[in-house]
Amino acid sequence: MAEDAFSDAISNESETSEQVTLAHDDAAANGTSAPADDAAEEADAPAGEDASEGEPEPASAFRRARTPRGRKSLARRIFVSLAAVSAIAAVAVLVIASLVYQKSGVRDAGRMLETECALVKTSMRGTQSDIIHLTNLDLGEARVTVVSPDGTVLYDNQNSVDSMPNHADRPEIAGALETGKGSAERDSATSGKVEIYRAVRLENGNVLRLAVDRDGIKAALGHDVLLAVAVVTAVVLVCWAVSRLIVDRLVEPILDIDPSNPDPEGSYVELEPLVERIDEQMGELRGADLMRREFTSNVTHELKTPLSTISGAAELIRDGIAKPEDVPEFAGRIVDEAHHMTDLVNDILTLSKLDESERAGDTSLLGKAEPVDIAHALREVGHRLAPVADAAGVRLTCSGDPVIVRGIPSLLDELAYNLCDNAIRYNHAGGTVDARIDVVDGCPCLVVADTGLGIPEAAQAKVFERFYRVDASRSRERGGTGLGLAIVKHAAAYHGAKLALESKEGVGTTVTVTFPESSLVEALG
Repeated sequence: MAEDAFSDAISNESETSEQVTLAHDDAAANGTSAPADDAAEEADAPAGEDASEGEPEPASAFRRARTPRGRKSLARRIFVSLAAVSAIAAVAVLVIASLVYQKSGVRDAGRMLETECALVKTSMRGTQSDIIHLTNLDLGEARVTVVSPDGTVLYDNQNSVDSMPNHADRPEIAGALETGKGSAERDSATSGKVEIYRAVRLENGNVLRLAVDRDGIKAALGHDVLLAVAVVTAVVLVCWAVSRLIVDRLVEPILDIDPSNPDPEGSYVELEPLVERIDEQMGELRGADLMRREFTSNVTHELKTPLSTISGAAELIRDGIAKPEDVPEFAGRIVDEAHHMTDLVNDILTLSKLDESERAGDTSLLGKAEPVDIAHALREVGHRLAPVADAAGVRLTCSGDPVIVRGIPSLLDELAYNLCDNAIRYNHAGGTVDARIDVVDGCPCLVVADTGLGIPEAAQAKVFERFYRVDASRSRERGGTGLGLAIVKHAAAYHGAKLALESKEGVGTTVTVTFPESSLVEALG
């Protein structure tokens, strides 16, 4: 049973690190770099196949092979952005050009009519023969009209004068009668044209009016619809090609980043934070892998001694070598070592749960937080450790007014128990352990002070590491699993508490756990 529990704990402890290690090992075997993120992991198989053949995959092919449907695509985003902006710009330019061209055409036509009006006027004599002269005059597409001072149409080269209404109210006619010259532009709702009029007053008082039609704004834009469609289509195709080229060039330096040894100098300046983050993560992964290996090695070493003792004592009893009067002693050794193994496995399971909770960010793995009177929990720990303290000749006192904090009862119990147990184990006969609960500046504090052996200054930063012992040669004699203070560190971090250690060799050690003010539910003094 102990071996099964131990195997499960080791599996939970190293699951993530082993996955990372295997991923890197597989990548190394295939000739590729380990994936730096989830998207790269999903697309790792094609890269591995190509790499195994010894032919590096082009950046563009890499990108296209790793753009599964439904996923975000950099090329698609760039293409859509470029195409939208370019198409809008092209249509806007065409519209503006059409408007400018239309306005320019109207203005030029007006100038042309003014010139022709002046020329025709100079050829008019102010007699009845002027009508005949106009009839024989070729003015191209221009419409020629002669209007009397009272507005009656005397001549029109395109319409019958009998059906034409009085023109006295026409702006160009009225302007010519008043000032000698008149002009007007009128939009035709039916034809979509702009009718341009220029008129001059003749010597005999009649008004000569010339007119031409030009495309209006709607007509001008209508003529450019096909052109606009052709331009937009061409722009979209160009944007598609440009977006592919841009993405290939953008992605190539990113794909060249080696996750196992990222070089900030070898990529874009903008990618330096990403490269640095990859480097940090790789360092963390290496550290996790090293920690896993060290943990496995330490656990294996810790189990060898009790297993050897149990195996040796059991064999002596089984083979009848042990004297009958020595059997109880050997059985006691077996029981003691079995208890030690049970404690070790329990501590490993606790650490495994803490690690999994931290890794997954799921606090429910360790139980539900609830109000806990840590002063009462400390006194309970004192009752359980009283026999241990008495056997070691150490005086243990647990004190403090009721202080209720929100936390995990089992973790708070482990925290207090391990601190007090450690203070007893590394003490001397006649020494003391003072454990108390205080509230300092609104923050609950658990203080455990002993008059024990003390910790060398060089080792104080390491005592909370797993399986670390200040004096490894004598630690076995004092018992313990070597994981107690590691559990204290994780339990304190789980509750957002801060750990402080003060120690001096030969004088003693004081450990203070300060909980955040937000964890305080109630303090009764």
